[in-house]
Amino acid sequence: QVQLVESGGRLVQAGGSLRLSCAASGRGFSNYAMGWFRQAAGKEREFVGSISRGGSNSDYTDSVKGRFTISRDNAWNMVYLQMNSLKPEDTAVYYCAADTALGPLSRRSGDFDYWGQGTQVTVSS
Repeated sequence: QVQLVESGGRLVQAGGSLRLSCAASGRGFSNYAMGWFRQAAGKEREFVGSISRGGSNSDYTDSVKGRFTISRDNAWNMVYLQMNSLKPEDTAVYYCAADTALGPLSRRSGDFDYWGQGTQVTVSS
């Protein structure tokens, strides 16, 4: 069992930066790929990015490439989402998620087994 708790969401102006954190409790964190998803009001949840177990590989949706960076610290059971050059369309609830299966990085929400409660990011224009 893995518990995930996101933090760091807040109101920020367009062009600004924000770092979201996700704290994991429970065993096995370093064995899980981790992902970030977001859901804007009235829209479906969408993939943002993911990072491999050791942190050497990552994947991002096109709309955030070059602006967002995922990192992890397995010693502290933490995963981070650094968001730069934020745009109003980045406004959403952001979720971190854990994929416990052994395999390539996934973009499908159904492949992730554990989810946090989400943290709200609002980007004002």
